[in-house]
Amino acid sequence: MGAYDVFEIVATGRGAHAAMPHLGRDPMPFAAHVINALQTIVARNLHPLGRRRRQRHAGARRRHLERDPQEVVLRGTVRSFSAVRAGHDRAADRRDRHRPRRDVRHDQRRFRYERRYPATINTPEETRHALAAATALLGAENVDTNPTPSMGSEDFAFMLQAKPGCYVWLGGSRGPGTPNLHNPHYDFNDDALAIGASYWVTLAEQQLPAMAAATSAA
Repeated sequence: MGAYDVFEIVATGRGAHAAMPHLGRDPMPFAAHVINALQTIVARNLHPLGRRRRQRHAGARRRHLERDPQEVVLRGTVRSFSAVRAGHDRAADRRDRHRPRRDVRHDQRRFRYERRYPATINTPEETRHALAAATALLGAENVDTNPTPSMGSEDFAFMLQAKPGCYVWLGGSRGPGTPNLHNPHYDFNDDALAIGASYWVTLAEQQLPAMAAATSAA
């Protein structure tokens, strides 16, 4: 699963009546330019297969249609599968921060970048153990060893940075058209509970004898 950071750029101009735009300093053209410039970090600077980046932007709403806004806020997420997070460093590192900053240097602006979740990277040995348990329980034909990676982020990524392990997905679908987890019509598949519990029992039964033998030998 992907790494996840957030950023925010706040540009402040000078509000004015739409009939007197020469008295204001509209930050909206700046926002439009920066959105295009930020997209080039992905399109022209990062390998398309190694890292991915997705942005969501929200501009300030006009409080009155006859007034130009004084402030515009751009917010987005930076996501990648890279363990070294090179794509994130490209977006956040001060050494290369002139890329977004060079487009805002003539405006009053604030730039904030927060690292949130690292990528979820399973370790090989623990993944083999998880695969053995899942295969013993469900059969190899029911275990997907090469699922499509998800850009969603996961708390377990922090645990994997501290200890080796394997994060697995337990399929809960009822078939094509099943609403996903973040859909308001999502309905948890209770039938998956027995499979999930049995998986952990199988994993323990397979691993505990080996762990006990290793402890005795030590």
